[in-house]
Amino acid sequence: MTMRALVIDDSRAMRRIVGTILKDFGYEVREAGDGRQALDVLQEGFTPDLCCIDWNMPVMDGLQFVMAVRANPAYRQVTLMMVTTESETGQIVKALAAGAHEYLIKPFTADAMRDKLALLGLLPEGVSA
Repeated sequence: MTMRALVIDDSRAMRRIVGTILKDFGYEVREAGDGRQALDVLQEGFTPDLCCIDWNMPVMDGLQFVMAVRANPAYRQVTLMMVTTESETGQIVKALAAGAHEYLIKPFTADAMRDKLALLGLLPEGVSA
């Protein structure tokens, strides 16, 4: 069974970087440019195993997206990982308190992403931790 990911970032380049890493691990990847677009993707019926979420975006930022997803029982099984330049401890605590499961600080390596996915139990079969 293919694992699915939704990459949410207002930077097209960043979406491509994160998306490529996830595709290399065997994920089916969809993208959204902000939290609002991401909610639209979910409402269209794409249910990801993982959302990789930037914090600073127009329209709806990452924290607002996390809170919106957590407020909807239909998305309870979706794992949320912030992927952001926000590195202050206070920000990390705020995101985790809002319902994010993990936090990856940019810039990061494919190995760092793999380690987080392994921690979350979201490494597809055949990908070694």
